[in-house]
Amino acid sequence: MSVESVLTHDRLCRAMTGCTPPEFRALVPEFARQLHSRAWDAYQANPHRQRQPGGGRKLFAPTPEEQLFFLLVYFRTYPTFDVLGFLYDRDRSRPCVAVHALTPVLEATLGEKLVLPKRQIRSVKEFFEAFPEAKEVFLDGTERPIQRPKDPARQTAHYSGKKKRHTKKNLILSNRRKRIGYVSPTVEGKAHDFGILKDLRLPDHIPKDVRIRMDSGFQGFARAFPDHRVSLPQKKPKGRPLCRTFKARNHRKSRIRVLVEHAISGVKRFRSVADVFRNKRDGMDDHAIVIACGLWNYHLAHTS
Repeated sequence: MSVESVLTHDRLCRAMTGCTPPEFRALVPEFARQLHSRAWDAYQANPHRQRQPGGGRKLFAPTPEEQLFFLLVYFRTYPTFDVLGFLYDRDRSRPCVAVHALTPVLEATLGEKLVLPKRQIRSVKEFFEAFPEAKEVFLDGTERPIQRPKDPARQTAHYSGKKKRHTKKNLILSNRRKRIGYVSPTVEGKAHDFGILKDLRLPDHIPKDVRIRMDSGFQGFARAFPDHRVSLPQKKPKGRPLCRTFKARNHRKSRIRVLVEHAISGVKRFRSVADVFRNKRDGMDDHAIVIACGLWNYHLAHTS
C-alpha cells in the first residue's frame, strides 16, 4: 500500500486511519521522535549491546510514516492479523509483533500532543487540569464487547446483563465540546456504572459548583455524594406513569446530555473499541480505549 496515494484522498484517509491528511501529517514528526527516543533508550539500557540504535531486524513498514499509517489502520478498521499479513505480504505473526511494539509509541505521541484523557483524578487541581474553566461535565459509562472467556469465573465477571453479552466497561467524563478528559480503568462488564463511580470516589475531587450531567444509571448519586450539583432524569414511579411535567423536563435534560453520547460515538469510530475485542495481550483492551479517546481529542483539537 502507498501511504501517499491514501493521503491524497481525504475520505479514504479518514476511512482507513480515522484522521484527515493534515492531521496525519502533523502526527508523523512527533511519532518519529518517539521512535528514535525509545530506540536510544533501549541502546543505553544495555551496556553490552554491540548494535547501534535502530539496528537489528526491521519492521516491514520501514519509515515512521508507514509505521504510523499501519498502526492507525489497525485501530481504525480492526482487521485480523491474517488480513494484515496478507495486505503486507508477511506472516500473521509480523503484524502482531508490530502492533504490540508500536502501540506504546503512539500512546506516548498522543501524550506529547496533550490529547490523552486522564486515568486518575485525585484532587481538584487534577480535575481542572483535565477540564479547565469547566462549569459542567458529562458522565456516562460505555461497554465494549469481548470474546466469551473460557474460564467460568471470568465468564460470570464479564457478562453484562444490560448488553446480554460479555463486555469490558469504562466510565467517561467529557465536556460540552465533546472532549473526553477522563477515562476510568477498564473493568469487567458485570460492574454497574454507579458501583464503579463509588469505588473510584471520583466526585470527591469534582468541585461542588460544577454541574454533573448523567443518566438514570446513576440513581442514588445525591445520597452518596451530597451537595453536588447534578442533572439526573426523573425515574418513573413503580406502578404509576410519569407525569407530563417530569417527561418534558427529562426530554430537555436528555437533549443536553446527548453530547456525551456523541463523544462516545466519536471514539467508537475506531473499530478496535466498537467490534468484539480479540487481542488477548494483558492490558491491550485498556490501551485501545485510551488511544481511541486520544485520537478523538486530537481530531477535535484540529477541527475547533
